[in-house]
Amino acid sequence: MPLRRRAATAGQDTRKDPSRLNPEARNDARPALRIIPREQHTISRKNISKAALRVLYRLNEAGYDAYLVGGAVRDLLLGGRPKDFDVATNATPDEVKKLFRNCRLIGRRFRLAHVVFGPEIIEVATFRGTGEEEGAEGERHIVDGRIVRDNVWGTIEEDALRRDFRVNAMYYDISDFSVRDYVGGMRDLEDRVLRLIGEPATRYREDPVRMLRAARLGAKLGFTIDAAATAPFAELGSLLLEASPARLFDESLKMFLAGHGLKSFRMLEQCGLLQFLFPATARALKRGDEALRALVEQGLANTDERVAEGKSVTPAFLFAVLLWGEVRDVAHQQITRGKDANEAWARAAMQVVAEQCQRVAIPRRFTFTMEEIWSLQPRFEQIQRKRVLRLLAHPRFRAAFDFLLLRAHESPAIRELGQWWDHAQQLPHDTLAAALPTHGGGGGDSEWVAAAVAPARKRRRRKPAAKPKPA
Repeated sequence: MPLRRRAATAGQDTRKDPSRLNPEARNDARPALRIIPREQHTISRKNISKAALRVLYRLNEAGYDAYLVGGAVRDLLLGGRPKDFDVATNATPDEVKKLFRNCRLIGRRFRLAHVVFGPEIIEVATFRGTGEEEGAEGERHIVDGRIVRDNVWGTIEEDALRRDFRVNAMYYDISDFSVRDYVGGMRDLEDRVLRLIGEPATRYREDPVRMLRAARLGAKLGFTIDAAATAPFAELGSLLLEASPARLFDESLKMFLAGHGLKSFRMLEQCGLLQFLFPATARALKRGDEALRALVEQGLANTDERVAEGKSVTPAFLFAVLLWGEVRDVAHQQITRGKDANEAWARAAMQVVAEQCQRVAIPRRFTFTMEEIWSLQPRFEQIQRKRVLRLLAHPRFRAAFDFLLLRAHESPAIRELGQWWDHAQQLPHDTLAAALPTHGGGGGDSEWVAAAVAPARKRRRRKPAAKPKPA
C-alpha cells in the first residue's frame, strides 16, 4: 500500500479505536489525536519562512501529506520566532528529491532531504515508523538499546510517538492550517512542563543525548522537567560517554551560544550532567572556588547578552571560560614543581584540551584561540615598555583582555590589573611609551600610569610666546 494511502488509513483506524488512545502508553500504542483548527491557535503563515512554505505547498500539491513539525510549531505556539523550520511528510527522501532540484540527501543514521534556498536549509524528514509492522519499508538497527540506524518509514501517528518530548510532537497541517496534536503536547505547553514520550529509560538508551536536550529545552523555554524524565539521569548519565564527540560539540553550541547559556549551565549542574560533558569544569567547581564560579557565570551571562543584542559570539572564548579553572590549577601545580612558567601554561592547556576533546570535539581553530587567551594572562602582569606595547599589538589582545576583566573576582590585584590595562589602552601610544619603565615596573595600579604620564605631559614643547609688535 502506498505511503499516502497507508497514512490516511491509519488515521481512520485511530479514531475508530479510542480504547487504545493513551499518550502515556508504550511506544507501540496508537496515539490520541486532537485537531486544533486555525481559529483556535496562534500560528500565522506570516511567521513561517517563505522557503518552508514553498516546500510545504509543493509537497501538498504533489499529493503528499506535508506538515511543519517539532520545535518550529512549539515556538510559534509560544509566540516565538523559530530559526529553523523542519518539515515532515509521507514522501520518501527520493520522492522529495524528484520534486526539488535544489535538494540533497544526507545522513546514514537518519536519511533526510535538505532543500536549499540560498543560506536557508529546510530539513524534510519522512514519517518514521516503529519497524514492527509486517512489510515495513526501510531499515532499523539497534545495538544495546541504542538506535544506530533508523530509516523505517511509517505513518504520522507512528512518527509522533518516535519523537522525544510531547511539546515537540505537534504538526502544522498546510492543507487546512490546523495543528495536529497526538500526544498531549498542547497541554504540556499550557502547563509549561517537559514530558518524554514513552518510557524515559528506554528513550535515553535509544539516544543518550536526549538527556542534554531535556536540560537545554527546560532552560530555553523556562519549563520544568517532569520528574519521571529526570529520574534516570543518575543511572544513565554515563551513557553520554558513548555519544559522538562531534555531536556533543553541536549540542554544546545549542546550549551555550543560543542566548540561554547561563540557564543551560545551571540546569546541567542541577541535573548532574555537567560532569559528563565538561568533566574539568565540574571538578574545578567542586573545589568550592567561588571566584571561578563567578567567572563562569559572568562569562555565560555576557554571551547571552551579546546574542540578545545581535552581536557575534565565538565558541573559543566561552570554552576558554569553562575550562579556565582546571588550566590555571594545573599550570600553578607545575610551576610550584619548578617548571618554567611559559612551559607550564602550555602543558596545562594541552592536557586540559586533550581531555575535553575526548568528550566534546572542539575544532582546532577554536582550541588554538583558547590556548592563546590562556597563555596571555600571565603577560598582563609584566609592565615593561616593550612587553606592554607588544601585548597591545597582539591579535588576541582584546579577547585576552576581556577574559582578564572576567577574572576580577579572583583577587583585588587582578581587579586592579584590569583597571590598569583599561586605562593604558586609552592613552596615546607615544604618551604610554614615554610613561612606561624599560625595566621592572609594577602592575595592578592604574594610578601608577596616571602619575607616570604627568611628567611626560610637562615635557611637551610649548609654542614660543609671540614677539610684541613694534609700536
